[in-house]
Amino acid sequence: MGQESLEIALIKYNKKTWCKSALLGFFIGLAVIVPGISGSTVAIIFKLYDQFLYALGNLFKKFKKCFVFLLPIGIGIIVGVLLGFVAVKQLLKILPFAIVCLFAGLMSGAFPAVTDEIKGAKRTGLRVALFIAGLFIPVALGATSAVLTLQGTASAGGLFDAVQWWHVALGIAIGAVVGITQIVPGLSASAFLMAVGWFSAVVDSVDPDYWAQNPAVFFVYGGLAIGFLIGLFGFSKLLTYVFGRARHTAYSMIVGLSLGSILSMFCNGDIVETYADWAAGTGSDPVLNIALGILLFAAGAFGAYMLVRYERKKNAEEQKQNEAA
Repeated sequence: MGQESLEIALIKYNKKTWCKSALLGFFIGLAVIVPGISGSTVAIIFKLYDQFLYALGNLFKKFKKCFVFLLPIGIGIIVGVLLGFVAVKQLLKILPFAIVCLFAGLMSGAFPAVTDEIKGAKRTGLRVALFIAGLFIPVALGATSAVLTLQGTASAGGLFDAVQWWHVALGIAIGAVVGITQIVPGLSASAFLMAVGWFSAVVDSVDPDYWAQNPAVFFVYGGLAIGFLIGLFGFSKLLTYVFGRARHTAYSMIVGLSLGSILSMFCNGDIVETYADWAAGTGSDPVLNIALGILLFAAGAFGAYMLVRYERKKNAEEQKQNEAA
């Protein structure tokens, strides 16, 4: 199979598709703050995943074409990160379980869009093994972060109070993995950061007063940014290559990752603190959180599934038009 088979046509934007790509970027940015959210899963729902990977992997080779495609996604990422730090971070403090339920509902309702990618594929031993491995990875990451939190070793709010060179070097490695989580459906950047004990440190450091007292933290940010770009651009090209040769096999693991990601939203370092507060009789009201969480989960699942159905119907109509042409 030649290199030509890996060429992917990028959509030409109109107002509607531009907004869709910006919304995709928004969810990718939000995924940095909200445990379990996978922006790449949203890309699959919007049928933009292959194009997203291709544009990232070929940005420097075909800069203008790929930059135009990635621009609204980049804008959405910035908005998502800012909103995540300003609004979602505060909501998670007030009603943590209910907000997690909302996002879990959104991911659950969208899950059929991921399984559509392997519809009709032959079930082999390798594909079943990859599905199980994919299911295990996010659950293991979430459980690890939960255990570390309960043991008191994952709370590292003061980790960057005295920045050392190894903080920057480690930041590059951690940033690279975070970059990979943004393009592999089902992997959560925040769950990974919790698992390695950096989530609280990074989130709590985003504060003007902290910056004034610890300006060296920007070296850590720089390390994270460099690693993030390495992971994002380097791994995207590899995934494009893999999908071009073993799409159904690769998606078998992605289906597992996506399902495991939903489960990990209820078992990770952040949410386990909520459970501990409930057990101790402190923190947010558990009855209100659970009741509101059930409602938000149902609303999120319904809304996301309706979007999946709409995309399915639209794709079916486009396929009929192409066959009739």
